[in-house]
Amino acid sequence: MTSSANKTAQQPALRPAEIVREYGPFSDAGKVHGVTHDGRRVWAATGASLIAFDPESGEPTRTLDVACDAGTAFDGTHFYQIAEARIDKIDPATGKVVASIPAPGHGSDSGLTWAEGSLWVGQYRDRKIRQIDPATGAVKRTIESNRFVTGVTWVDGELWHGTWEGEESELRRIDPDSGQVLERLEMPAGTGISGLESDGENLFYCGGGASGKVRAVRRPKTAVA
Repeated sequence: MTSSANKTAQQPALRPAEIVREYGPFSDAGKVHGVTHDGRRVWAATGASLIAFDPESGEPTRTLDVACDAGTAFDGTHFYQIAEARIDKIDPATGKVVASIPAPGHGSDSGLTWAEGSLWVGQYRDRKIRQIDPATGAVKRTIESNRFVTGVTWVDGELWHGTWEGEESELRRIDPDSGQVLERLEMPAGTGISGLESDGENLFYCGGGASGKVRAVRRPKTAVA
């Protein structure tokens, strides 16, 4: 099933994203490629390792040496990590890869999140979000965007994704059925989003690409349709 964005629909007004805190850069870490939240800690995918940090203190707490060059997700038990053209299922206690499935974009995948028993995969230049079976990688549905997709997350039934094109980067809430853009939060100039995850409450954690940073952005209290 494919949901197409309404290209002619009027875009909602841009509002500035409220960055409440920055974390990192972390020692021995390069770019931030993906971000997830395990209920207590934030994890940043930095290419060769997943780095966990305490969102209160900002201090790193754990490192898992795994391939992690794009989006990251957590289902409450395991991590899912995009690594080139595959998605690895990782035991968080050991860092061992326990299963792998093909990534739907065959290497052009970006964001990743877990919701409703499925993985949701952002495909960067294809401007798509795909819902896939976490056991097989089979595509269940496709949602089209009209911007590059650099991160994806669900929170309270809302689907949000990050964009980053040139010097412009936004957080966007979209209708999961039509793909229509419902809300837009503009990141400051020179500040991009390379991964995205909600804490399940009031914050989004946004990867900052080559800056090596993760930024906490306040989630709007009232959705704007």
